[in-house]
Amino acid sequence: MKSVLLCIATLLVAATAQAQGYPSRPINVVVPYAPGDAADLAGRTMAAELSKLLKVAVLVINRPGAGGALGTEFVANAAKDGYTILFTTNSTLILRRIFYPATARYDPLHDFVPLGLSTRAPNVLALRNDLPYKNFAEMVAFGKKNPNQIRVGVAGTGSTGDLNIATLNAITGAGLAMVPYNGASPAVTDVLGGHTEGITLALGAVSGLIKSGALKAIAISSQFSEFPDVPTLVEQGYSKNLYGMWMGFFAPAGVSTDVATALAPAIEKVVRDPDVAARLLPRGLVQEYASPELLQNEMREEYRTTEQLAKKSGMLK
Repeated sequence: MKSVLLCIATLLVAATAQAQGYPSRPINVVVPYAPGDAADLAGRTMAAELSKLLKVAVLVINRPGAGGALGTEFVANAAKDGYTILFTTNSTLILRRIFYPATARYDPLHDFVPLGLSTRAPNVLALRNDLPYKNFAEMVAFGKKNPNQIRVGVAGTGSTGDLNIATLNAITGAGLAMVPYNGASPAVTDVLGGHTEGITLALGAVSGLIKSGALKAIAISSQFSEFPDVPTLVEQGYSKNLYGMWMGFFAPAGVSTDVATALAPAIEKVVRDPDVAARLLPRGLVQEYASPELLQNEMREEYRTTEQLAKKSGMLK
């Protein structure tokens, strides 16, 4: 009997020690967008692989609203135990904070601990095929002579598309007119219906239309293997490229170092998994890992340059 009791006690002590380690229960990954969004797809794909590596369930929780600000703020205020983390984009974390601070009540540089950059989604500028200008140079020349006559749809005010229009006007003088929509789908519907001349959206939203020839891509934020003939702005002689979208994992500030020590290597392994990359590439999502330190540096630089551009272009007073 004493031997049995000693064995039970030993097992209980071992179980308690294991429970105190991280992670010992399910982890919630908050994606601040609706199900089916590009970030939701990427987050779910990687969460499934993280579950295998961490030996606990990693569950995606959708908390959309206010352009992603609601879910992002939820994580900023969550328990600092590592069981609620964030998977989000620069559009919500950086841009929305700059343009809509009243609704984005969080500081991206101080309220979160970066765990690693995982994904990039190139943005593309695409035009209808029935226009008199057929490439970027011709579009700029036409726009300079006919300001505000080239209407370009974007996924919303304060989105990367909105910022791209401001960038294009600032560096080319093309006089493009930004037309905001509530998401990518209505912007695509209107350009195909002839209500706008072009769109600038995440590549995944229009890649099929470009491949089919329904739209012509004339500029992309970064090189993409499936569209090698679509040039960036720098490749066309300009000083700055279009803004693209990146995605990454974050924990609320204040978590213990044990959390980052456990999560960061697992995230890196999943991001570098060629099978995961192959599943996401057809959706216009490119797996690209950057360490927490490099991600923090990129965030600081993007915040600084975006705020400067927004003020210079009049988007931000």
